[in-house]
Amino acid sequence: MALCENGVVTHSATLKTSMWLGIDEVRRGIESLRAEVPAGAANAFTMTAELSDGFADRREGVAGILSLIEEEFGTEDTRIYAGRAGFADTAQARGLAPDIASANWHATAALAASVVRDALFVDMGSTTTDILALRDGKVANTGYSDAERLLSGELVYTGFTRSALIGIAERVPVGGTMTPLMNEYFANTADIARILGMLDEADDQYPSADRREKTLTGSIGRLARMIGRDGPDLSTEEWSDIALWFSEHQLRMVHDGALRVAADHRLARGAPVVGAGIGRPQIRRLAARLERPFVDFGTLINAVEPARETACKAAPAAAVALLAAAEISKSADAG
Repeated sequence: MALCENGVVTHSATLKTSMWLGIDEVRRGIESLRAEVPAGAANAFTMTAELSDGFADRREGVAGILSLIEEEFGTEDTRIYAGRAGFADTAQARGLAPDIASANWHATAALAASVVRDALFVDMGSTTTDILALRDGKVANTGYSDAERLLSGELVYTGFTRSALIGIAERVPVGGTMTPLMNEYFANTADIARILGMLDEADDQYPSADRREKTLTGSIGRLARMIGRDGPDLSTEEWSDIALWFSEHQLRMVHDGALRVAADHRLARGAPVVGAGIGRPQIRRLAARLERPFVDFGTLINAVEPARETACKAAPAAAVALLAAAEISKSADAG
């Protein structure tokens, strides 16, 4: 969520809403934010999670989320971001499901493109990473749907806190021996980031895999289960080395996608990497691997300082708020 006043983001927040448990989870999340939203404010939305298993399919998900928006915010002064189709009212949005579904990546990349013009845009959230080429001030995407972007390398299904480690590597070196992993959700990427000292605890909003403490010792214990061990079996330094192995493998997944996207769109060698999301520590490392300058998305947006960091982490919300504000201002000037 992001609030925009006079073209400036003044407040932003990220809230856990477990869509797969039902749309009422989102409704409760909205209620908790009511006090932070000024009465009579115009509202703009971008959508994700319409493919979660809380819905039978994507079209049902889009329709269900649009109905929730109408019920909670009404239809007057309510805009839906439809990516390549621009903004739409809720009635128009019902005929634009393929454009609206998971178009959050498009909003952030489009705003970044309007400022830096040529860049490799990378947004790593809790579960996924978006990689887009920005050319001549526009988003130069090859794919649009999730399926198309998975094929093009523009969507890499790995994130900074919620990704299961078994989805990143099949074996890890333990004492010089490559060891197979347990095929279980014993630990996630938040544990890796915590062990390596890369994690802002506020960004790890979901319970740990074993629902135990979110501490260095707790994360080591969860990582140890991945190889059938207990935390005391190895030293903290050895566990840190194993965590670094996972972090490197995740970075390699994103690196491969970034190389594909940059090559497909013939980005100039000097074009920077623009990083957004909670996974910017990984994106900074990516920029160094690619030998490209790093630009923080937060430096590209108009925001008051207390809100800038949270707006960068909730980049799609901030982007949609700013894009909608610009459109409202443009319409007012034309009128």
